[in-house]
Amino acid sequence: MAANVSHTSNENDGLTANATDGMLGPNPFVGLRGIDMLAAAGQIGAQAMLHPALLFGQTAALVRDLTSAVSGKEACSPEPGDKRFADPAWREQSLYRTTLQGYLAWRNALAGFVERSALDDANKERAQFVMSLMTDALAPTNTLAGNPAALKKLVESRGASAVAGVRNMLADTLGNKGMPSQVDKKAFRVGENLATTPGSVVFRNEVLELIQYAPVTPNVHARPQLIVPPQINKFYIFDLSANKSIVEYLVKSEFQVFAVSWRNPTEAQRDWDMDTYVAALIEAIDAVRDITGHADVNLHGACSGAMTISALLGHLASRGEKTVHAATLMVAVLDSTSESQLGLFTTPAAIEVAKRNSRAKGVLPGEEMGRVFAWMRPNDLVWNFWVNNYLMGEAPPAFDVLYWNNDATRLPGKLHGQLLDIFTQNLFSEPGKLTVLGTPVDLSKVTCDTYVMAGMTDHITPWKGVYNTARAFGGKTRYVLSSSGHIQSLINPPGNPKAKYFHNDALPEDADAWLADARPEADSWWSDWREWLAARSGELRPAPRTPGNRRHKRLAAAPGCYVLEA
Repeated sequence: MAANVSHTSNENDGLTANATDGMLGPNPFVGLRGIDMLAAAGQIGAQAMLHPALLFGQTAALVRDLTSAVSGKEACSPEPGDKRFADPAWREQSLYRTTLQGYLAWRNALAGFVERSALDDANKERAQFVMSLMTDALAPTNTLAGNPAALKKLVESRGASAVAGVRNMLADTLGNKGMPSQVDKKAFRVGENLATTPGSVVFRNEVLELIQYAPVTPNVHARPQLIVPPQINKFYIFDLSANKSIVEYLVKSEFQVFAVSWRNPTEAQRDWDMDTYVAALIEAIDAVRDITGHADVNLHGACSGAMTISALLGHLASRGEKTVHAATLMVAVLDSTSESQLGLFTTPAAIEVAKRNSRAKGVLPGEEMGRVFAWMRPNDLVWNFWVNNYLMGEAPPAFDVLYWNNDATRLPGKLHGQLLDIFTQNLFSEPGKLTVLGTPVDLSKVTCDTYVMAGMTDHITPWKGVYNTARAFGGKTRYVLSSSGHIQSLINPPGNPKAKYFHNDALPEDADAWLADARPEADSWWSDWREWLAARSGELRPAPRTPGNRRHKRLAAAPGCYVLEA
């Protein structure tokens, strides 16, 4: 099978681009409760009762817009980037044009009512979210009659698209708990066309496997690189496929590369917490040091993996240990002070229910988090695939990033509760408030160099929140801002003509002030990162001929065993 299975149609390109911009990141893991949604809807109804003049005004505006729509005038326009109405029929055919104008007028009237209501900002945002769930679900494009592209496909295929759509819906009902499938899972196999960079497992404990990648250059930098993935996803986002692999890029750039592959916990590991993961990571670092003969390592991680690195760095600083020379933190927010849709329904009651549920189950299943997050961005992660799979009768796209995103792992119940506390109580922000392996964590005491990367259009870990992360450490930090979203910033190989990043050596208190003085650079931040790493990775020396050493023998071929566990 080819190293990378890709889709070719422009429609699928848009489908996957939207989806990859809204993937599961280190969200508060609270979920969406029906009671909270109903409460927000009830507040909208209460506002209508309490403020009839506002209701009347918005109704009058709606009538005016509907009248304009019937008369053929365009009173409303879809937002830029809304691909639901990209088909020419929405502009060229009067019936569809009128339908579009009526839908937009109705949606805008509801949104305008909430915006002008007397609700406070937090409740107004919740109400807008609930209202948008309804208006997005009732978009005409989600129906066969209201989707000109789907109707055209029905005629051209002589009904075959409808048959295929019903077949896809039945398959999702039986095998995907009623959610539209986001990816063709049959197109990928980990170790065959994903996670294919040659390497060996050279250490294993109960929590992780350590992979050492085979060098491809005669010489390598003396100081090794250790990649730490998020606990909520499998590690191969860093070794996705040929030419889209951070591991491959680093190996080709003369670095010694190791990666952690976390074990997928079950109910038996319900008591694993941050101490468990940090202790396991210390064992992995010791193994890397022993194999390479170097006194310290460079660490790199994303999302909750970067959070684990931060906890480790705080622990090492408290003990005065220097086993980490430099660290990279990608798309990582360590506090909840920045604005994010992910904290929308994070109420004390919801947090307590979420903790109680994961304690009862022993784990927080990745599929549950995936479904919740899909409904946080329904147009990108639900209705796009509804139209593609059911109305168009197309198979879900064969796209490596989407496969990885759907290959979710579980989170131990204890760690889940701890992550909720870290976010909601901002434990990283106050020195000593978080303890790791019995030591207080104060990130300002972490003096190693750090490289912090954010995505400008990242809705999951907003760039200003990541900027706060950059300012939290006591050493010299380089902060770069990619022009992309969450996953698109991470998987950003050089050579993309659309890629761009910003950098500014100063780190003023205000993030906007940083951006105002930042300098844009063409191409991917990977090239900048490579130069930063090379300056902190020691001299070049002959590459090792075999993996591991006498104490750490080759246990299995990469990508190892843990990544294959369901």
